[in-house]
Amino acid sequence: MAGTKENYFDLVYQVVRLIPRGRVTSYGAIANYLGIKSGARMVGYAMNAAHAHLDVPAHRVVNRVGVLTGKHHFATPTQMQESLEAEGVKVENDKILDFEKVFWDPNTLTLD
Repeated sequence: MAGTKENYFDLVYQVVRLIPRGRVTSYGAIANYLGIKSGARMVGYAMNAAHAHLDVPAHRVVNRVGVLTGKHHFATPTQMQESLEAEGVKVENDKILDFEKVFWDPNTLTLD
């Protein structure tokens, strides 16, 4: 079973690597893209473990309304916000401003 979890985490990380700079997505949108209904919690577990993978932009994954729920899993409580702001994403009171405008839905991916 551990191999299954690791494979799932790898799939999550592949999707997270596709999030464009200056955009965010949600745990649920990733789970939906991967075909795992009610899998947002598992995506959250993957994001909590992502910090060992420097090529996974975990700061771009937020909850379904744009709240930085994963901020406590970064080196400092402000690192997630600082990383987003460095990409031009505006954050106020731990929430993405203009969330609808910066939200990226992985289901819009097209395979060329």
